[in-house]
Amino acid sequence: MVSKLKTRHGSGVREASTYLGQNYLILDPAITREVLQVLRDEEQFDYCVDITAVHYPKREKQFDLVWILYSFPKNERMRVKTMIADGESFPSAVSIWPTANWLEREVFDMFGIKFDGHPDLKRILLPDGWEGYPLRKDYGITQQDQKWVQINLGIQSGQ
Repeated sequence: MVSKLKTRHGSGVREASTYLGQNYLILDPAITREVLQVLRDEEQFDYCVDITAVHYPKREKQFDLVWILYSFPKNERMRVKTMIADGESFPSAVSIWPTANWLEREVFDMFGIKFDGHPDLKRILLPDGWEGYPLRKDYGITQQDQKWVQINLGIQSGQ
């Protein structure tokens, strides 16, 4: 599978390896959406288990976007990663796996990453008016949207 992907996408497949029995790919953002489609259509990764992100605030491309995929026919997992900069959006995977819908909404809610073409990209865990993205490493552990808390809960933040 990796050699087919490298033949098709060349240096866009930055790394392919196995760690603790789980395969993973690190891809150039320009090919990631296409490779996700190939993994579903040609390699039988028929279930998107999770989508998440990791924030590295000191890096130029601050975010790793991570898809965890599963193939029922093969009983195999695959982790796919790519890096994007703060403020960049990424194509939605909802048309590939319907389960990506709520997963992308969670990444948007917690990290502020937008997914182009998502059918209903809005907060899923926090209230609509919340400011900030709590899973970013530059979001302080005691920080919260003090204005929202005061207006909606009638208390001072931190109580």
